[in-house]
Amino acid sequence: MTRYRLDIAYDGTDFSGWARQPGLRTVCGVLEENLSTVLRTAVQLTVAGRTDAGVHATGQVAHFDLPDPVVIPDGLVRRLARMLPQDVRVTAVGVAPADFDARFSALRRHYEYRLTDAPFGANPLRARDTAPWRRPVDLGRMQAASDALLGLHDFAAFCRRREGATTVRELQRFSWSQDADGVCTAQVSADAFCWSMVRSLVGAVAAVGEGRRSADWVAGLLDERERSSAINVAAACGLTLVRVDYPADHELAARNLATRDKREVDAHAGGCCGD
Repeated sequence: MTRYRLDIAYDGTDFSGWARQPGLRTVCGVLEENLSTVLRTAVQLTVAGRTDAGVHATGQVAHFDLPDPVVIPDGLVRRLARMLPQDVRVTAVGVAPADFDARFSALRRHYEYRLTDAPFGANPLRARDTAPWRRPVDLGRMQAASDALLGLHDFAAFCRRREGATTVRELQRFSWSQDADGVCTAQVSADAFCWSMVRSLVGAVAAVGEGRRSADWVAGLLDERERSSAINVAAACGLTLVRVDYPADHELAARNLATRDKREVDAHAGGCCGD
């Protein structure tokens, strides 16, 4: 068997998320179908981040295995570009080390969230990846609230329940910037994310930016052990997976083992959300 890595970008607007779902158009389903056609063998993808419906990616990563002697044909990226619909692209493909695992080898995932409080909403050319915000927001207040969430915490209040998975995560970056057009962009990085966590983080700190909540309220959410109904989940359209970090090749096996052990411990401990 030979393992291959794919780098993938997609506009998630018209997809029902990444994961295969019978009767629904999903990113994984479209890619597996086209790859299987080109390679003339069944392809099953393992992905770094299982994005929800409407969420985009510019730096998604997946892997798959091909039995010998099946090989990747020359020009596969260009050939897939002719076959795939316009809202998904494989940007790179190559042989990966045997120990590479798109999910379990990952050190951290990086997301961006774009929102605008302009009275006219999002610029039409960016309307599919920018969430319109109904109330004005203050960037400084949002940054203060975001700073209070950094570090290793139980983010149960920010996660949708998923049986047998943990909500303990290390939030490594949560920073905001604003461009000349007034669009606010959050850079959010962590070792992994719970289901719906990034959009819940944005929704919570945006409430502070609106002046409806305080930074202390956001910090206090870390003491809760169930999902908080007080958090409004931000719209999916503003969220994009932009990068996944991996260790050096010689460190892949150790990283896989550490991540798998953590997942098994978490499952026995009875957490609530998967990444």
